Amino acid sequence: MTCITLLLSACSMNALPPKESSVTIEPGVDLTLPQPHELGYSVTASQLISATWEDKTHQLPVQLQVDADKVILAGFSSWGTRILSLKYQDNQIDTDILTGLDQTLPQPEQILFNLMITLWPIDAWQQPLQAIGWYMVETNNTRKIFDENDQAIIEITYQYSEEVKPSETQSAKLAKQVTFEHLTQDYKIQIQTLNSTISKRQ
Repeated sequence: MTCITLLLSACSMNALPPKESSVTIEPGVDLTLPQPHELGYSVTASQLISATWEDKTHQLPVQLQVDADKVILAGFSSWGTRILSLKYQDNQIDTDILTGLDQTLPQPEQILFNLMITLWPIDAWQQPLQAIGWYMVETNNTRKIFDENDQAIIEITYQYSEEVKPSETQSAKLAKQVTFEHLTQDYKIQIQTLNSTISKRQ
């Protein structure tokens, strides 16, 4: 594995134009994201994302914060410099990327989608997926997303540790290593939660 290596000529953040609460998951296919509160609990987590494509693996440490009305995401270089940030609130996605890296890093909203599709409960995804003719099938340790032609597009697997049982609550997904594989675009993402704090909402 290799970490993302970046030559930084400046440390200023570049604010990108705000976007509506949708992401492109296939060419010409935009999916509306669930609302933050639909996660069902508040969480702060440190995670390590490892993305593999074209036989190369890159790593991105991230901080994730979710409460009832917003999702905040920050990505860092291997030496701790913040290189991207995102806020999803009021049906709008605001993003900032370190100047000069907007063509190098993955789009922050794609990282947001990867995290949300693995964590938010299936009920939160049913309506957005139905709106584009897609659907999700979930078992205790897998999720598969199918398109309108019943072709599997995304496969998600959860690696349970000995201390975590598949029958535990949705928040237990944070205790597992997650593998996200896009079957038609041929890339794979692994998400490891290093630590997290969860609080149930009243």
